[in-house]
Amino acid sequence: MSVFNIYLIGVGGQGIGLLSEIILRAADHAGHPVRAVDTHGLAQRGGSVVSQIRLGAAAHSPLIRAGEAHLVVALERHEALRAVARMARPGGTLVYYDTVWQPLPVRLGRDQEVSAAAVAEACRRRRVSPLRVRVDDLPEARMQNMAVLACLHRRGLIPGLSEAHYMTAMADLMAGDMLARNRRIFQTATTG
Repeated sequence: MSVFNIYLIGVGGQGIGLLSEIILRAADHAGHPVRAVDTHGLAQRGGSVVSQIRLGAAAHSPLIRAGEAHLVVALERHEALRAVARMARPGGTLVYYDTVWQPLPVRLGRDQEVSAAAVAEACRRRRVSPLRVRVDDLPEARMQNMAVLACLHRRGLIPGLSEAHYMTAMADLMAGDMLARNRRIFQTATTG
């Protein structure tokens, strides 16, 4: 692999930071050269959170150029639409959790809520393969990131990472009941 670019985006409080850190550590445990950077902005106030991960020896910077992400991972529909339009490369893949955390313009009635059909249409125009993830029986909404991680793993969307790499990375970051519950979602979630 020369370089594999992963662009992750969500809304503050959804767990995009944990998801990106698990992927980063899993890549490190697999022995891949890896570079990463996070942008939190107004995350604590419901703003966007962005993580960029680049795998491969030729990745000298963690920043991904617009239109160069092989894989876009979004934890919300509005963020999925924005990320596909700006960051996804033609022939890339979008994995998104199908939920909406309404941005302020939608709540104020100035903009329409983004539909799954709008995300699919944006993917069609950019020649990006969309994978929708939705798990109706999650114990809590904060575990949506683990359902997305399960999809990434089951589809083999990140080269060279195995279940063992993900499990070890989770154990680096969590313990006790939190680790057990997140691993259970990772192993059992039936995703889109």
